[in-house]
Amino acid sequence: MADIKDPENTIIMTLKGGDVVIALLPDVAPAHTERMKELARSGAYDNVCFHRVIDGFMAQTGDVQHGDMEDGFNIGRAGTGSSDLPDLPAEFSKLPHARGSLGAARSQNPNSANSQFFINFKDNDFLNGQYTVYGQVLSGMEHVDAIQKGEPPTNPDRMIKVVVAADA
Repeated sequence: MADIKDPENTIIMTLKGGDVVIALLPDVAPAHTERMKELARSGAYDNVCFHRVIDGFMAQTGDVQHGDMEDGFNIGRAGTGSSDLPDLPAEFSKLPHARGSLGAARSQNPNSANSQFFINFKDNDFLNGQYTVYGQVLSGMEHVDAIQKGEPPTNPDRMIKVVVAADA
């Protein structure tokens, strides 16, 4: 596991292959960082599927409304919901959508990000300045690379547990 320098702003996401350690970026995207921690602390991300996983591009998850594989799960609805919290304003920065970066998923409206996010499999510079970057995988990217692919995947993988490192 990665050396965790700021446990309050680090997420540990448990996937079937092992733990993924993500450094959040509160100086770059404070609202998105706080939202992820709030949803992690409430358990909202636990058992949520990866509903859109495009090989060579990214893995998307975080639909806490329709993506919980333990609570009335319907893969056809996964990716259409959010949390019961208000949408977040965009926090665009100069940070690139590099391999392992965490981006806020949203609709066409730049200020519509809520609970969903994606992890980039490779450098996706065409996304730069269009989606909020608010985290970076520190370790465990091999587990992200192994997530079942598909739109949606036939047998989707899930975030088994998501915690703030300070609480682990």
